[in-house]
Amino acid sequence: MKPSLVEKVSRKTFKIRESGRSSDYISPSFGFGCLLECGYCYMKRHKPKGLSVAKNTGDILTEINNHAFFYADVPKPNQTDEHFITYDIACNEDFALHAKYHDWQRIFEFFRTHPIAKATLATKIIPIDFLEYNPEGKVRIRFSLMPQKISSILEPNTSLIIDRIKAIDAFIEAGYDVHVNFSPVVVYPGYLEDYAELFEMLEHYVDYKDQVKAEVIFLTHNKSKHIYNLINNVPGEDLLWTPNNQETKNSQYGGENIRYQLALKAKYIQDFKTLHDSIIPWNTIRYIF
Repeated sequence: MKPSLVEKVSRKTFKIRESGRSSDYISPSFGFGCLLECGYCYMKRHKPKGLSVAKNTGDILTEINNHAFFYADVPKPNQTDEHFITYDIACNEDFALHAKYHDWQRIFEFFRTHPIAKATLATKIIPIDFLEYNPEGKVRIRFSLMPQKISSILEPNTSLIIDRIKAIDAFIEAGYDVHVNFSPVVVYPGYLEDYAELFEMLEHYVDYKDQVKAEVIFLTHNKSKHIYNLINNVPGEDLLWTPNNQETKNSQYGGENIRYQLALKAKYIQDFKTLHDSIIPWNTIRYIF
């Protein structure tokens, strides 16, 4: 019998970290790891295989509750939310993908009824079961988007991009706050043409244009993940490891990271914003880096 890739653990540390980008704060991990094999996933550097799921959900929720009431110090409104203190509950996993291993209804109910805290999570799949629960706007789902041609390489076994886009309206109608997450933006020959097609799909299929905002994160790769990908024949490394336009940046958390050279990245960002705003100006970019 093969060992299970999912283990239940009692989470012993409950550190809540400041974010300021996708959310105000990052919650303690309900899950740590991922059952997918995306080429760019930073979690594989920390947990190459499998997923650990916290058994003590209540302890984590208690920590978030205490933090929101007694320690959180963020002005409202800000770019993360107009009214509520936002907590990313899926920074170390794809919570939606792993929902069957979590008591997700209990977690969502905590945020739905909390007077000042709101949950946010990014995903590359369509969590159909979530549609049966109405969080009354207190859970934000950020659907990750990139051109399908490279999603098929870098994000195997995830939902099709067109299906993620078509799901946006359905989740809004079910009571979710929905944003899109252009992440990671990978630069390759013809990438802007592919993003133009992606933006056109959003323009065509999203009806609730006044509600859907965006975040944009250009690729940061990592030397140890690069080596892992090569050893394990993970597809797409030629897209991710491009030394001619990248430079090294040592990270406090991620070791030796590789990012696009600053001067080039500034141009990439401007080109992306110009194209984006020419096709879907309604899709406000909350932040881009």
